[in-house]
Amino acid sequence: MLSTHDGEPLKKSLGRALRRQKMRALLLIAPLLAFIILGFLMPIGSMLTRSVDNEVVEEIMPRTVAALEDWDVDSTELPPEETFRALVADLQVAVENRTALTFARRMNYELAGFTTMVRRAQREVRRIDLETDGPFRDMMIESHEGWGELATWRALKAYSGDPTIGYYLSAVDRTMVSGHIEPLPDDRSIHLMLFWRTAWMSGLICFLGLLLGYPIAFLLANVKERYANLLLIMVLLPFWTSLLVRTSSWKVLLQEQGVINQMLVWIGLVADDNRLTMINNKFGVIVAMTQILLPFMILPLYSVMKTIPPSYVRAAKSLGANDWTAFWRVYFPQSVPGIGAGAILVFIMAVGYYITPELVGGPSGMFISNRIAHQWYVSGNWGLVGALGTILLVAVLVLYWVYDRVVGIDNVKLG
Repeated sequence: MLSTHDGEPLKKSLGRALRRQKMRALLLIAPLLAFIILGFLMPIGSMLTRSVDNEVVEEIMPRTVAALEDWDVDSTELPPEETFRALVADLQVAVENRTALTFARRMNYELAGFTTMVRRAQREVRRIDLETDGPFRDMMIESHEGWGELATWRALKAYSGDPTIGYYLSAVDRTMVSGHIEPLPDDRSIHLMLFWRTAWMSGLICFLGLLLGYPIAFLLANVKERYANLLLIMVLLPFWTSLLVRTSSWKVLLQEQGVINQMLVWIGLVADDNRLTMINNKFGVIVAMTQILLPFMILPLYSVMKTIPPSYVRAAKSLGANDWTAFWRVYFPQSVPGIGAGAILVFIMAVGYYITPELVGGPSGMFISNRIAHQWYVSGNWGLVGALGTILLVAVLVLYWVYDRVVGIDNVKLG
């Protein structure tokens, strides 16, 4: 058996050396691994958990939830007296623990006016004695007529389970307040429209970026080195300026009294009393985001075009191809990987953009990210935020998977 100079088996010595090498490599990547876990995986896990978490109702109203288990949501009669007694008992405990309004806010996301019902019920249940008072149904209905409506109890039963799909239903403009899944009214349906608007506007921004970025990348890859460096600096120059400043500058340029409208009036193309509306709408978002995201299209294209040997095009021309044929049949197919990388990068970034649509979009230029921010900061509906964010994350992952499959197939064919 082979051994080292000190008599230790060679296999054992090599194994120990490999383990030390792996441990050193692990220690080197440990800070990055910790950052990914703490800054990426844990927030995503929290978002996924919040999107199905519904423990508020069950924790605060346990007796009521248990009493509603045997009640049929399709029934035309209110729950029995025992259910109302359980409601009073739970509200008394919730009032004492100061959690009644937490329960009310959760249900108010699904059924408008629920907070008012609970506020009025708080005053009533403080005076109720569970041992001597009653009937509790009449007392609760007297505090607020909503407790006497079937819709209240159907919604309470539908959204009392933990986990729940309620947030995901709301994210796709559906509800189950009646006990059955059904579409939301038209005046409350907004999320599917915002998802669609985000998708097609991001696609258009991606297309415009490609239309403008391809010639620039082609020029960068084929001019002399000293000119290419200067042009590359100009492409990277916007990164040295704050995104907020760049977006705000478009407000100055596109507003009715802005630079562009002033120039159009000055040369006579637009009347002074009929200036173009180019801000706080879809047009402003598309223009601003195309300019902001253009470098992210140019750089992947440039990195691929730089690797294409010029001799291929010269060989095609020497065999009789004209300039267009040589470009379309020889050069362009080799630049497709750059097009794919730039397109998916720009599209994914555009889908999640928030600042630019917020500043220059207005109501008609709002993206789904702006709706998520509204639910976060204003409504505090963390469950809906998690559901909307999860749907957006899954859509992006599916898009990336499709891109990977297509690029993989193309690479196999080229190989």
